[in-house]
Amino acid sequence: MSEAPSRCGFCAIIGAPNAGKSTLVNQLAGTKVAIVSHKVQTTRARLRAIVMEGRAQIVLVDTPGIFVPKRKLDRAMVDSAWGGAAEADAVIVLVDGRTGINEDVARILDGLKGQKIEAALVINKIDLIKREHLLEVAAAFNAAFAFTATFMVSALTGSGLAELRKFLAAAMPESPFLYPEDQVADVQLRFMAAEITREKLYERLHDELPYESTVETEGWEERKDGSVKIDQVIYVARDSQKMIVLGKGGATIKLLGQKARADMEKQFERRVHLFLFVKVRANWAEDPERLRMMGLGGGDR
Repeated sequence: MSEAPSRCGFCAIIGAPNAGKSTLVNQLAGTKVAIVSHKVQTTRARLRAIVMEGRAQIVLVDTPGIFVPKRKLDRAMVDSAWGGAAEADAVIVLVDGRTGINEDVARILDGLKGQKIEAALVINKIDLIKREHLLEVAAAFNAAFAFTATFMVSALTGSGLAELRKFLAAAMPESPFLYPEDQVADVQLRFMAAEITREKLYERLHDELPYESTVETEGWEERKDGSVKIDQVIYVARDSQKMIVLGKGGATIKLLGQKARADMEKQFERRVHLFLFVKVRANWAEDPERLRMMGLGGGDR
């Protein structure tokens, strides 16, 4: 009996900010590949995670949340999200079951209708919702848009994800695998290192430093002993923000570096020498060149 043909394709995950997209990607991939934060809009560029399910390889595209853009950075993020949906073999709309069809979700559904994109519905955070209310939520969403399928999951606990995995595997076209079977993400290590530091920045300074910061890996030096030296710059918009990141006597940036280095060593399975610097660059979120470096095009629309 011959083996079933291999399948491989792309699945875009779209949704409003804070619906849980990055948590879902990490759970499906079985490891941390996406930055997770309680702050909205933490995913800025499309990130690909690779999931194996039987003879299928599912390339998950974790897109930025879709919201009303105000800056070039915002417009570039929203363009990136819709670009991921338009190019994918399968699209899932992830929603927080507690919020229902709010303004952000309604905008996404209108966008899907306008672009004639088919999508499956994934209702997240069911561990926080009463079961009888879930059916009402599902009915309301399916009345608003003709979803191809509906799943109820908890991205945090993994509940309901086995069924979602099987559905996505069947939706992939017949194709050879695009990546080695043991690879979990298509992301440069320099980018992943920057994302790790950015996550620590958000965790530590989420109130004092809203969205006016970014991290870039400017140096990556392989050492003979197998370790790596990483130089990173944290860009902020104002001098006052630089002082916040540095902290009294440099205490805050020292703690950020310790936490980021520990995560990098775990992720890269090697010793890391991390050096952080803080620079002020006003209006970096409006700079097309910075946005291109972040994998977001230029946001010129």
